[in-house]
Formats: sequence, C-alpha cells, structure tokens
Amino acid sequence: MAKLIECVPNFSEGRDAHVVELIEGSIRGVEGVLFLGSEMDSSHNRSVMTFAGTPSCVAEAAFAAVKKASELIDMNRHRGEHPRIGATDVVPLIPLSGVSMEECVALSEEIAKRISDELGIPTYLYERSARRPERRNLADIRKGEYEGLRKAVLSEESRRPDFGGPALHPTAGATVIGARLLLVAYNIYLDTPDVSVAKRIAGKIRERDGGLPGVKALGFLIKEKNMAQVSINLTDLSKCGVSEVYGKVAEEAAKEGTEVAESEIVGLVPVSEFIGIAMQKLKLMEFDRNQVIESRLLDEMTEGRDE
Repeated sequence: MAKLIECVPNFSEGRDAHVVELIEGSIRGVEGVLFLGSEMDSSHNRSVMTFAGTPSCVAEAAFAAVKKASELIDMNRHRGEHPRIGATDVVPLIPLSGVSMEECVALSEEIAKRISDELGIPTYLYERSARRPERRNLADIRKGEYEGLRKAVLSEESRRPDFGGPALHPTAGATVIGARLLLVAYNIYLDTPDVSVAKRIAGKIRERDGGLPGVKALGFLIKEKNMAQVSINLTDLSKCGVSEVYGKVAEEAAKEGTEVAESEIVGLVPVSEFIGIAMQKLKLMEFDRNQVIESRLLDEMTEGRDE
C-alpha cells in the first residue's frame, strides 16, 4: 500500500490572487507532490490549499509553502473575519494510506522544528501532536489571535510556542502544525444578514457548547453575499456528517424565522461521506466505495506503490 499523507495548510491571504498563486507554486514545485486544489475567501481573507504525497514530499512542500508565505504576508497588515495567528496559520497532516497517526505526529514535529530553526517562525503543535491537553484544540492556541498572542507570549509562559520564540516572528507571526483525522470544512449561508442569528446557531451545534459531536462552528457576516454564515468544521465524520449538521442548522434557522439559502464545502471531502448520504436518502443496501468507479480505479493504480 502506498504511503500517502494529505496536507491542508491555511494561509492568511484571500484577496491577492498573485500572492496565493506564488504560494501554490511553491507547493507545485516539489517533485512527487500531487496538488489537489486551492480556495480563496476574501471575507475571511484566507486561502486553503490541499495536496498529498509521500511523507518526505509532503514535509518538503509544507516547509516550502510556509517559507514563501512568510516572504509575502505581513500579519501586521492582515485583516479578515477568520481567527488567525500567522501568515501560515495552520498546517494539518492527515494519514491517507499506509501511514499511521503516530508517523504523522512524528512528521509534524520534524516540520515544526525545521520551520522554527530555519525560518525563525515559532510553531505550536496541536490535535494528536499536542504535547499538552490544552493545546489539542486549535481555538485555544488562537485565543487573542495574532495581535493578542504576540503580547501574551512575552508575559505568559503557558502561551509560549513549542518550538522557537518566545516572541513571534515580526511579520509572519506563528504557525500551528499537527496530525489529525480527516476534517471537512463546511459553510452554511442563511437567508438573513443578521450575524447574531448565525452566532446563536453556531452555539447550538458546536460540541463544546453541548451540540453535535465533533463539530466546531462560528458565525460570520459575509458582506459580499449580504448573508450570515455558519462556518463549520466536522472533525470526526464517524460521529457527525454533513447531512446531519445541515439538518440541525436548518432546524435551528427555522426557529429563528429564517432558512438555509445555500451551503458549500471548502476543500475536499471523502467519497464515503457522499456514499453515506446516498445510503440514507435512497435507502441503499450494502453500498460501499468499491462500487464507485473512480475509487476502484484509484485503488488499482496505487496498489503496490510505496515511498
């Protein structure tokens, strides 16, 4: 079985297409990496890129992207809706095949140390890579965002990075790196510009406030659409999937006197998620991914390949 890791770095730039293209080019320039997609969000002022490859190739591409972003993005000038602490805000590593979560944790530590040592950008480890329980949750590391964190690290030992620092990089801030399960980023737009509605719904559905398991959510106003948005991360699809969270948001929206206008998936989603939706909606019996022709072909093409 081929050793494959997915990497989904988030960059604090979603308005300047040229900057995003240059960062993307740094990833594409690493031999052996398969670039899978890039999405820009001007309201959040954030871009999400997805690529995959063998562990060594992914490590090299991740480092190259962080380096390029640090050369192009100044956090002192960055403004956007989404919480962030650095030019490269977060670098998740997800095992796809032939690689254990423990191997991804070890790789994340190597990348984090290299970024700190060679680029002078302090790094934090999160999710499965976290060295302390309070750093598993990305939101806890991001508390105060870039502006608050750069002050906190100088006076609070508990906020200091795992590698480098304590001071943040003067323009690139800090970067969070870690191994985690496959995550689906999902946005639901409401037929109202009232952001307080989106924030109340986010509070109802997120796990930390007693909502759906494995769900993180925030409410935003998306000015370009003049719509409130419930921005959602599904961190464990075995506990809660896209269909379930959509249904809950629609239910809560109706209570607020509005409805879902549209929704979008940011980045990639496993075919198994749509198989699950199809089985539920169509009442299919014993359907699995091997009945999807693209999945079967991919398995045949990658069988026997290794790093």
